[in-house]
Amino acid sequence: MDIDNIECVSTSDVLDEEIPRHHHRQKNPQVPKSHNVNNVVVPLAINSTTSVHELLECPVCTNSMYPPIHQCHNGHTICSTCKTRVHNRCPTCRQELGDIRCLALEKVAESLEFPCKYFSLGCPGIFQYYNKLKHEAVCNFRPYNCPYAGSECSIVGDIPFLVSHLRDDHKVDMHSGYTFNHRYVKSNPREVENATWMLTVFNCYGQYFCLHFEAFQLSMAPVYLAFLRFMGDENDARNYRYSLEVGGNGRKLIWEGTPRSIRDGHRKVRDSHDGLIIQRNMALFFSGGDRKELKLRVTGRIWKEPPNSDGSNVCIPNLCG
Repeated sequence: MDIDNIECVSTSDVLDEEIPRHHHRQKNPQVPKSHNVNNVVVPLAINSTTSVHELLECPVCTNSMYPPIHQCHNGHTICSTCKTRVHNRCPTCRQELGDIRCLALEKVAESLEFPCKYFSLGCPGIFQYYNKLKHEAVCNFRPYNCPYAGSECSIVGDIPFLVSHLRDDHKVDMHSGYTFNHRYVKSNPREVENATWMLTVFNCYGQYFCLHFEAFQLSMAPVYLAFLRFMGDENDARNYRYSLEVGGNGRKLIWEGTPRSIRDGHRKVRDSHDGLIIQRNMALFFSGGDRKELKLRVTGRIWKEPPNSDGSNVCIPNLCG
């Protein structure tokens, strides 16, 4: 996938702000001490100094074990995920695991309440086992995936960490302000069917937004797509609106919409066509000249939606009193 440099001219309405850096540290919460369970093979000695949390810790991945919990003939336990990874061999005594379940620990795990796995990132929730799994799938404190679209980046983290990561590792363009003016250039555009330009990040209203621009095939027709993503959750993204405008030779196209959360992957947003779509012939017409080089200028604004607004009565900076 090609990544082209872009010539950027950003009109800024606020001064540059230092990118915040936050580190979350929190000790493990205290867990009640365990009780003896009779008439069942118990994998580890339970005493006053052994917490239930430690008793339920998988020896391979060190995560808490939840049903089904497996054990070998000697009573050593392992979680169901790691049972496959160790090829059905006990990692402690190397005996075959078989299909023995540790019902005692499963009952203990089902009866206990556990903190959300993202408690160190700020989630205060305490849940029983099955509710915990459901919550964690949608927890607002779960890490975000890196929104960079030029490569498959596996980095995850909170928003301040990802902003620093984008700036320091991906070297993306960082701008402050709610208006922007970018010029996208590509030589021999008819020879390129898929291309991604460098991501641009904007800081305004105390939030961060990612501007994407790329070329791809839409029903066998070459198009360009520009769209904005919000670095935060979907509920917060609904508090903002944005507009994109592109034109030339006395014509122009305008798009207005709500930024998508980066919880939605870049490809998902692109494939939903949720942005300003420009057919290649139209883009080259806007570029002027002999239409052999793409020279597309995209301008835009970001504004905050008034409370209880349905989007019909919006307040755009510099246009409203």
